[in-house]
This record gives sequence, C-alpha cells and structure tokens, in this order.
Amino acid sequence: MARETEIKLKIDDVKRLRRVLKKLGARPVGPGLGRVHEENLIFDTPQGGLAKHGQLLRIRTETADVRGRARKTDSRARVVLTFKRPVVRPTASETNPAPHGPHKVREELEMEVADAAKLTEIFEGLGMSGWFRYEKYRTTFRFATSKEWARGLLIELDETPIGTFVELEGPAAAIDRAAGELGYAKRDYVLKNYLTLYVEDCRRRGDQPAHMLFPANKSPH
Repeated sequence: MARETEIKLKIDDVKRLRRVLKKLGARPVGPGLGRVHEENLIFDTPQGGLAKHGQLLRIRTETADVRGRARKTDSRARVVLTFKRPVVRPTASETNPAPHGPHKVREELEMEVADAAKLTEIFEGLGMSGWFRYEKYRTTFRFATSKEWARGLLIELDETPIGTFVELEGPAAAIDRAAGELGYAKRDYVLKNYLTLYVEDCRRRGDQPAHMLFPANKSPH
C-alpha cells in the first residue's frame, strides 16, 4: 500500500500565493487551467468503525471547472475511490523506520471507478452509509522538472466553504522546502483533515455541523 505524506497550510492572501507560485515557476496541471470541482462523500458503518480505527473510505467525483462553474453533468467526470489508514507498525526488517516528523503520513489505496452511484449502492448494501459530504475547488500545481528537489511534489490549492488551503504532498524534504519558498514554517503546518477543520469552524460560529458545502449556485472565484 502506497504512503501519502502531506501537510496543509491555511492561506489568508490567495492573490499573494498565486504571485509567489508564478514567480517560483509553478504551473497548473490537468485539463484547462487545472481547476477542478470535487464532490466528496465519506462512508462508514453505523457504529463508526472506520473512523474509530483512523480509516477513511471516500468516493470523490472530479469535474473540470469551466468559467467558474463545474459541469456536473459532464460525462467526462472522474470518479475516484480512496481508502486511507494509519501507517502500520514497521516489520522486523525495518530496523530504522523513518520518523514522520511534522508531516501527516498515511497508507493509501486509490483507484478510478466508472459509476459513483452504483458504488454507493454497493456500500449501502454492505451496511455503510455516506454520512459526510464536502466539496471544494482544487487547482494542482507542479514545479518545472528542472527543479530536481521538487520531483514528486504536488501543490494543491483548495478553495473550500471554510477558507482556502494549500496541500503539499510528496517527499517530506520537498514539502519542507516548498513551504519555506512559499513563506511558511513548520509551525504553520496543519495536519487535520477537512472534516475536523469543518467541525471546529462550526463550533467557532456556533453552528450545528452538517455537510461542508458551498451555498447554492455560488462558488469561490
């Protein structure tokens, strides 16, 4: 099972961030300008068995954003099934396992599937339910291949209903260097997932948590 190493950074000045990314030579990747609308649905058992073990089962539907509006009926939407879990303890052969340090490290399995609705029916037939839905707009950047230190690094700008974040995913050393280049230090790293951040935001505002969704017919620019 592959390992995912990442951190988040809370972004208060998106225009400044984009200027810095451009100055550093980071470019969007993916269709169009790389901005994608994501609909995410997290599944669990009625007893919350997956969450209790730090596991996540998610169906994500990605649709290329066109002129600030996701084409939700686009047949070219990409559906991804993801399973994440904490890193298992090292085996006897791993005598000197690398410490996680200030990064979030998880084991991850990911695969593209054809039909989110049918997969949802399968999970529901197994006794699970999609209990938390969240959406965001993600633009993925990469540095030029000439920056060898950034090989394997993804810079993912996430516009969410609770604010804007950047996820840095890749080798730990590349994450730390990229964060520094963007003007952040390790003390700025956010390791919480969007569910936890959303619940904390609701508590600050005195709202009852439900789903992390944009207001109807509105999206961030």
